[in-house]
Amino acid sequence: MRMSGLFGRTAREALAGVETKGHEFLLRGGFVRQLTSGIFGYLPLAKRTMRKIEAILREEMEAIGGQEIEMPVVHPAEFWKRTGRSR
Repeated sequence: MRMSGLFGRTAREALAGVETKGHEFLLRGGFVRQLTSGIFGYLPLAKRTMRKIEAILREEMEAIGGQEIEMPVVHPAEFWKRTGRSR
């Protein structure tokens, strides 16, 4: 795939509000786009990279007899209260 055909564009100069070098590289490289403070959207290049990493991890986990699970992003408050981590 040609870079000119990507949905996300690359940037040559440093962007404002960048906190770390890794953050800057992901934004400049066209991997992510910042939607608002602390919220990012993955662009096609990042999704492709994550799929490749997932495939490698899945292959290695299967080789050692591991199992894949998916966990929810949000947990009920009762779990946090039970462990004393709620405020």
